[in-house]
Amino acid sequence: MKWSRDLKIAKRSMRTALRAVSANLSAPLKTSAVFGKGPDFPDLGSFASILGSVGVSRTQAKRVEEITEFGSNPGRLRMLAYAPEGGARTSAPLVVVLHGCGQGAVDFARGVGWTELADKLGFTLIMPEQNGHNNQGRCFQWFQPEQIARGKGEALSIRQMVATAVQRFAADPKRVFVVGLSAGGAMAAALLAAYPDIFAGGAVVAGLPVGTATGTMQAMMRMAHPGPGRAPTDWAKQVQGGVPGSYPQGWPPISIWHGAADTVVDPGNADQLVTQWGAVHGLPVAPDMDITETNARHRSWSQSGRTMMEQWVVPGMAHGYPIDAEAGVAGPFILDVGLPATRHIARFWGLL
Repeated sequence: MKWSRDLKIAKRSMRTALRAVSANLSAPLKTSAVFGKGPDFPDLGSFASILGSVGVSRTQAKRVEEITEFGSNPGRLRMLAYAPEGGARTSAPLVVVLHGCGQGAVDFARGVGWTELADKLGFTLIMPEQNGHNNQGRCFQWFQPEQIARGKGEALSIRQMVATAVQRFAADPKRVFVVGLSAGGAMAAALLAAYPDIFAGGAVVAGLPVGTATGTMQAMMRMAHPGPGRAPTDWAKQVQGGVPGSYPQGWPPISIWHGAADTVVDPGNADQLVTQWGAVHGLPVAPDMDITETNARHRSWSQSGRTMMEQWVVPGMAHGYPIDAEAGVAGPFILDVGLPATRHIARFWGLL
């Protein structure tokens, strides 16, 4: 019976969450060097895991600013901005970096190499940070429709941050990008769906497709098991339905990353993201390119001479964001696998 199958999946999801917590408890937890205390013990009902902190240098900390006045902030998020060394260039890009459950926004951005790249290229980072009042595990709530809809909840809070940052740092409003890990990755996909007119591109690392879950328990189940397949057109509707009326412009290009050995978010979710966004863009099923490079499988799809979607699958990599030692700081769920995802994503967006 269907209820019996769902119960089995739910049990598997709980075991997955417990494994994630156990893995993190085996690593020493640190208090953020800049912004208060480390994560509380997670609420398994919110499928959180403790991810820890990698720390942030004193020099970089001086360039971090908390902005409290940026709109109505219905999602009750914290807005942190990172100004690059020497200040942001006029009309430079703006990159929104979304942390995973339990992580500190600044520590995550540094750990995966975005602060270093911002210094190098002269652009500003916006680092929204979740809090325990919204979600005890401090996960962005990608699974709650009222939090990801255009003009509502956490999605609107991040949209307001972008508007404030574009004006405050003289950034280019046509070059705003978003990247996230895990719950942050799922939220990044949701933001591309809610605000395709605001974001010029996105990247989803170890995340899930838009509309795959509409509640906590279903989210846990979809993390452990991608669930029944949908027709590409049905997947596309989950994205296209987020914008009122018919969206006349092209949808943002998307970069999709996942570890093949991920036991927290099943890698099948990455394949469903490919199906979903391929249908949104009207791309063929077969990629234009399918090669193995830098210990990963890399596929891409193009339209009118422009790459609109790419997928990276990293064999043997568990749940996390891939880095190499020269472009990041390894820590819980920030994995040194010799592959600098941040640089590849920036190149996909045309920043490098």
